[in-house]
Amino acid sequence: MRTFIPSEKDIERKWFLVDAEGIPLGRLATRVALLLSGKRKPIFTYHQDTGDFVVVVNADKVKVTGKKYDNKIYYWHSGYPGGLKQRTFAQMISKHPDRVIKLAVKRMLPKNQLGRRMLKRLKVYAGPEHPHKAQKPEKIDIMKIN
Repeated sequence: MRTFIPSEKDIERKWFLVDAEGIPLGRLATRVALLLSGKRKPIFTYHQDTGDFVVVVNADKVKVTGKKYDNKIYYWHSGYPGGLKQRTFAQMISKHPDRVIKLAVKRMLPKNQLGRRMLKRLKVYAGPEHPHKAQKPEKIDIMKIN
């Protein structure tokens, strides 16, 4: 018996629409990462990109538990000496709500070329409108995915 390895023509990519309103950030990110990686598909293989497209709307209404709203800090470095920058979750969600979800999902994907390719299929929007209506994304309840 031979091992089945899917080719590009075997991979069927769907579009999913996820409403982030009131959903905890970590739970949303793990389930979106599952959809992007294609782990729920029977043709899933670790070394290939078999995932789907995911459109996340209402990113500005995502929820965090406990005191994370004020205490969670995002760090990055400018590349110059003394260039460590930081911003709290409250500042990030008010200024760039799409980046909060994109960063959470990015950190749950593989840290290689495959993960970067998966992340390109994630589309995040702050409000309820998105420009992907032509692809007819299927609305999915993200809390029912395991």
